[in-house]
Amino acid sequence: MNTPDDTPAEIENQHHDYVGNDIPWYVRAIWIGFWIFAVVYTIRYLFPALQVELFQRP
Repeated sequence: MNTPDDTPAEIENQHHDYVGNDIPWYVRAIWIGFWIFAVVYTIRYLFPALQVELFQRP
């Protein structure tokens, strides 16, 4: 029996079958909704608050 260090690449790779998984449509929809919310929230609340904090004297 061969030790793992002496095994040729052809024999070692014979049982390596990687299968990708498809992302379901509803998970993609959740991520798209999240990013739309993040952009709208940033534009609506963060930018105006930064302008007040940075440019108005206390």
